[in-house]
Amino acid sequence: MFTRFVWQEEHHSKTLNIQTLLQINLLKMQKAAVFLFSNLLIRYLLHSEAFLPDYTPRKTVNFEDANLKTFAEQRISNYSTLLLSEEHNLLFVGARDAIFALNIDNVSDSISQAVWAVPESKRNECMYKGKSRETDCRNYIRILQRLTETRMYVCGTNAFQPTCDYMVINNGKIELENKPEESKGQCPFDPTQRYASLMVDGEFYSATANNFLGTEYILLRSLQNNLRSENWISWLNDPNFIHLDVVQESESADGDDDKIYLFFSETAVEFEFYNKLVVSRIARVCKGDRGSQRILQRKWTTFLKASLLCSSPDLKCPFNVIQDVFMLNTSNWRNNIFYAVFISQWGKQDISAICAFSMEKIQEVFNEGKYKSHVMVEQSEVKWVMYRGTVPSPRPGACINNKIRSNGFKSSLDLPDTTLQFVREHPLMDDVVTPINNQPKLIKEATKYTQIVVDRVVAANQKEYDIIFLGTDSGYLHKTLSLKTETFIIEQVQLFISAEPVENLQLSSQRGQLYIGSPSQVVQVPVAVCTQYVNCWDCVLARDPYCAWDKNTRHCIDISKKKTGVLNLIQNIENGDPSECSTYEELKTEIRNIIPGNNLMLDCRSTSNLAHIQWLRNASVIPATNTKYLYFTGGLLIYNVSAADEGQYDCRSVETVAGKSFGQVTARYLLHSVHRSYMGQQPIPTEALTDDKPAISIVPISAGNTVRVGNLSMTRSYLQTEFTLKGFLVLFVMMFILLLAWNLYKGHVPLPLRPSRNGNTRRMPTALPNNSVQQLEEKPPSPKPPQLEAAVSNVDLPLTAVVSEGSVEKNSNNNSIPLENANSSFARPLFVLDELEYIDADHTESKA
Repeated sequence: MFTRFVWQEEHHSKTLNIQTLLQINLLKMQKAAVFLFSNLLIRYLLHSEAFLPDYTPRKTVNFEDANLKTFAEQRISNYSTLLLSEEHNLLFVGARDAIFALNIDNVSDSISQAVWAVPESKRNECMYKGKSRETDCRNYIRILQRLTETRMYVCGTNAFQPTCDYMVINNGKIELENKPEESKGQCPFDPTQRYASLMVDGEFYSATANNFLGTEYILLRSLQNNLRSENWISWLNDPNFIHLDVVQESESADGDDDKIYLFFSETAVEFEFYNKLVVSRIARVCKGDRGSQRILQRKWTTFLKASLLCSSPDLKCPFNVIQDVFMLNTSNWRNNIFYAVFISQWGKQDISAICAFSMEKIQEVFNEGKYKSHVMVEQSEVKWVMYRGTVPSPRPGACINNKIRSNGFKSSLDLPDTTLQFVREHPLMDDVVTPINNQPKLIKEATKYTQIVVDRVVAANQKEYDIIFLGTDSGYLHKTLSLKTETFIIEQVQLFISAEPVENLQLSSQRGQLYIGSPSQVVQVPVAVCTQYVNCWDCVLARDPYCAWDKNTRHCIDISKKKTGVLNLIQNIENGDPSECSTYEELKTEIRNIIPGNNLMLDCRSTSNLAHIQWLRNASVIPATNTKYLYFTGGLLIYNVSAADEGQYDCRSVETVAGKSFGQVTARYLLHSVHRSYMGQQPIPTEALTDDKPAISIVPISAGNTVRVGNLSMTRSYLQTEFTLKGFLVLFVMMFILLLAWNLYKGHVPLPLRPSRNGNTRRMPTALPNNSVQQLEEKPPSPKPPQLEAAVSNVDLPLTAVVSEGSVEKNSNNNSIPLENANSSFARPLFVLDELEYIDADHTESKA
């Protein structure tokens, strides 16, 4: 009986061990499967190309045409910290080693400045720690926060020794109190590190690195009731802090507390990939958090975080790295919207996405969502899974509200240990915060957005529209209209002459101005320049809520400056339909003269990047396939014009809105032949005439009649090639003529024989007999007979043999001069007789 019991006990123990081993092996297999799937997923995402919609800005404003005001000081850089002060009419700018107070209406006007440089001793100490003396070991102003109306809290990196001080504002003048204090955990050590800061009711919230090496990170509240985050990777794992903001939720009827929201990205702890996976988070703490008495002493007892999802079901690659955040405040905090910029960790990193998150969804995740928990099976750790156990009460991470107070918990100091221990070990929510409409508002290819602000505008129809302003890493500002069903980029503005990133972007809705901070300067630009829209057509198609067409003044105006009613305004934000515009617009016709055989260029540029050009001759569309003409972005090129090309040429800009195409004639030419002017008639002068024919045709245009505009660079390349070939031809002809003249001058090219003046034909000289030179050298010269002089005068030989100081005798039979004692036995060609002289050369020795 005992043996049977022992056998049953051993059998049961073996069964439990086998089940445990099977469970462990199963978990290992699942882990390996997840790892393999992750590898395949990453490879798929890296090599996949998603279809992206085309979000081309309708209008491009170059730097020269933009209405910009700028500020820059010599030997000062990194104007990356901005703070608006509407009550003081100032813009505070934190730069390297200095703080500036600029006129908020014109940043070019500097009111005052405060210098805050690093002492040489600290710069040397910083350099000894391995940092660059010229770049790292400086004081980069990173924190500008308002304490009171006349006092500010400012912090700088101070050569990797972060320091804070107080600054006083007096009648626009700024002055540091010179009471510096160490600000570890308040300001970053490294000027290149991302950080976030916020001042709420005299309490300073900061999220940054907490040590010199940048390996410890902290979410800190200081100046009054100090609290910090737990130094666990489950709380913060190599984060990149982006933004801090406050939501006034204490105004709710349930007596809830105000919330501090932190946006950041970090390395995920809940996923296992073959490389580090970055995820974007939103974290929340309560403003009234006071820590606890035992667990989490002087630490946050309400810290919770959740993942942010910004992806589209139609896209293969998610946007998992957050770049910037802006909270759009409304009259009711429940309707607040967080707009955020994302990029992708994989694939093309120059693709940006804009997602909007509602407070309703954020509240749902934190107040009602599930928690994640990490599970341990013997020595094999399984990463985070959804927690399925019992959640303590009060709910971990919840702020103290009326319901919790009714249970006897007046503050976080009264919370039970079970709640505190749970929130300490389970800070991550299982639910994910998804964007509005479960997809991004905008996905822009070949663009990396760095900054975002949003303005809510009341249009002429009294409806509200959100305008998103986006700064890029190349120095452009994109103005975007956000609707429920679509997003439309109104324009892009070039902010700098050379490319540099937008590092800070601030909006003053009250003044209608934007302020941009960059490494080299501060730029001020208005939210709208309605005068850039030249006619009703252009004004309405822009779909700009700031602008509308005034029927009375016949100008595109800023509706915020319209003092009277809006009955006479034309504006269509939803569809951009310009049908209300008058079909008759004043248009000038330019008369051009035709010179047969020349190429003629007709200029025409569209005011919209979304439009394409049609050319019409005598109201008939000119096909782009006609080799007689060349379409390009600057107009139309007509090859080899003649009298047959006379007529009226119209340039029509065609733009499609909401599935309808509308055409507008933007340029008109009348071509006349000038061949009659060569018969004594004067040519028709080029002039501008007013034409009363309709310039705008607000009617749908069939797609079959549309013509795509050619490439201007192709046209210019063709013309440059033609001019280059002609230049080379002219140069070749000139060089050939010069070379021929040179050869003729040198005698390398023989000329044909011509008769002499006395009718005799010139003959080649006779070769010299043998030993003539030697005999002539020994024989004294004899005088010439008179007959010889006469014979020589009658012979005109350009090429004759030459002897050295020899004598000649007259040969009356052939009128030639026989040469005695020649030094060669045969006749050599003239071009090899380099040592001989010609008999007709004018030498004194031969005449003697």
